[in-house]
Amino acid sequence: MALLTCALALLSFVGPLSTDMYLPAFPRMAEEFGTDASGVQLTLTAFLVGMTLGHLVFGPLSDRYGRRGPLLAGAVVCAVATALCALAPGLWWLVALRFVTGFSGAAGVVIGRAVVADVTEGAAAARLIGILMALGGIAPIVAPLAGGAVIEAFGWRGVFWVLAAIAAVVAAGVVVGVPESLPKERRRTGGLAEWGRQLRGVVGDRAYVGYTLAFTFAFGTLFCYIAGSPFLLQNVLGLDVRSSSVAFSGGAVVATLASAVSARVVGRVAPERLLAGGLVAMAAGSGALLVATVAGVLSVVVCLALVAVVCGGLGFVIGNAAALAIGRVPEEAAGTGSALLGTTQSALGAVVAPLVGLGGAGTGVPLFVGMTLCGALALAAGAWAARSGAAGRGDREKSPTPPLPQTLPGA
Repeated sequence: MALLTCALALLSFVGPLSTDMYLPAFPRMAEEFGTDASGVQLTLTAFLVGMTLGHLVFGPLSDRYGRRGPLLAGAVVCAVATALCALAPGLWWLVALRFVTGFSGAAGVVIGRAVVADVTEGAAAARLIGILMALGGIAPIVAPLAGGAVIEAFGWRGVFWVLAAIAAVVAAGVVVGVPESLPKERRRTGGLAEWGRQLRGVVGDRAYVGYTLAFTFAFGTLFCYIAGSPFLLQNVLGLDVRSSSVAFSGGAVVATLASAVSARVVGRVAPERLLAGGLVAMAAGSGALLVATVAGVLSVVVCLALVAVVCGGLGFVIGNAAALAIGRVPEEAAGTGSALLGTTQSALGAVVAPLVGLGGAGTGVPLFVGMTLCGALALAAGAWAARSGAAGRGDREKSPTPPLPQTLPGA
């Protein structure tokens, strides 16, 4: 089990490392490719679009043909595509390769969660999930710091060589540490029609939809910051690459600590209350950032303090929103419910990433407008979910399921 846990932890690192490690290089990439902020942010959009589609493809594939084959194929393709990113001769080549990286990398995310469900249950599952979440919280803290150091030493292409090496290690981890966890007799043979029936049943629950939207828009707030923070911290606030990497990692530290606190107190405080508090903090912090920017009083200290409020709120949202959503889903459709969470999260991130750069690289207004809008929508969705859940509690009473591993792609 120790070897499997290490392999699954490596799989959970792929998303955060692939998004966070090259973020400090955005201004340099824009200069080399002769494009603006929105153009470089398309590379992040392409990755997230690929990951969205990958969730939809690799999930059903692994249910039908087993976990190990699709997982290994995705890991190998991800390693090769990441290495090719380092050789990209132009922006559009990089955009295309980032799509392939996201698509293949999704195999590790969605199939890794399925493996957890295959091999554990009850307290053992909760314990393994807790370990993976704790390990996964390391990646978004370390990634921007490591990325900043690599960029200063070897340029932005060096980041992709490092990521390719990590992806190769992940593929080796799959070979050595992940056995086939879905026997042939348990594999689904109904194909897409059966999956479609399950999906219709899942989205028919209004509380599930509400919690999923709260989860999704909360991550939308985060993805706005991920896409816009390199330009905000370096071009608007005047930090260098290393300082901006440290500042970015600080948000990840706050989010990880808040997530740990939430997990600690959830037995004594209802997850609905923790979720509500986190959503209010995110909406309030994002709105305050927008007001400070428009008023011309945004400084490094003010910005980082308010970003800490947003990231702290996120730490209370991710686990509770996911648990409350999956808790509304029948046990036989839990995989479908989890896949939908990941799909909507990546899809919204793909939409908002290029939009926050439309105002150019020298302003934070579009970034904070996007964060405020997503924060408000997340808060509204959470309120709707709470009302819907209370109304339907009589006909579907069940305890929230421990959330499947969710790692922060950044903070």
